[in-house]
Amino acid sequence: MEPVRPLVDSFLADWIAKQPLKREWFFEQRNGNARLMAPLAEKLTETGPMWARAVAPVAEWVSQTIWTQHKKPSGEQTLPTRLTHRRRTEGRGMEFILKTAPAPPPPKVCLGCGVTTQEGQLCQTCGRRVSKEKLIGLARQGRVVAQTPQSQKKRSETQRRHQAAKRQWQKSGASSGDCEKYDRAIQPHLASVPIARIAATLGVCEPYAADIRSGRRRPHPRHRLALAELVGGQPV
Repeated sequence: MEPVRPLVDSFLADWIAKQPLKREWFFEQRNGNARLMAPLAEKLTETGPMWARAVAPVAEWVSQTIWTQHKKPSGEQTLPTRLTHRRRTEGRGMEFILKTAPAPPPPKVCLGCGVTTQEGQLCQTCGRRVSKEKLIGLARQGRVVAQTPQSQKKRSETQRRHQAAKRQWQKSGASSGDCEKYDRAIQPHLASVPIARIAATLGVCEPYAADIRSGRRRPHPRHRLALAELVGGQPV
């Protein structure tokens, strides 16, 4: 067993480093010793065939070494290699190549609750909870940033710019256009236009541009000509 012990130790060290251990896998006795429970023992025994293949050539070599140290009445000096079938391979004139399989990957469990998962480090339940906590934290941070003098100044400048654009559009006497025609001829075609391009064309923020593209908000009439040119349609 000693020649393959580094493989076993590497497997266990990698498992412990990457995956949490479940509380129900252990039982602490009164003297402080911890015993492994059946669920963990079952997971460890699943790797048994791989360790058996790794130990097989070493076991055959040790057996043959001990066997050759004693005289045999029959003169037989070799033992059968039932574990690796090396004699059979060499008897067919083929070269025996020892193939060692890599250590099996440790089981994937959720870092939050410890359940078995194949989706990554978190299960769906813990992933939703962590995502919710992150969104709440980001929203709280965004509200704080929104009240800073720099953000208030930026909002004021944006409002003044849009108010000036509205007044200029009203003075030009341009038509307000037909809302139904916009909904029919322009808005459906915005789905193929990137949000960033809509925002840059209209001079608005990307969240507002996303609302325009999805149809959640109808843009100001002064923007419809630019949107019509953007989708290659007729102005409304």
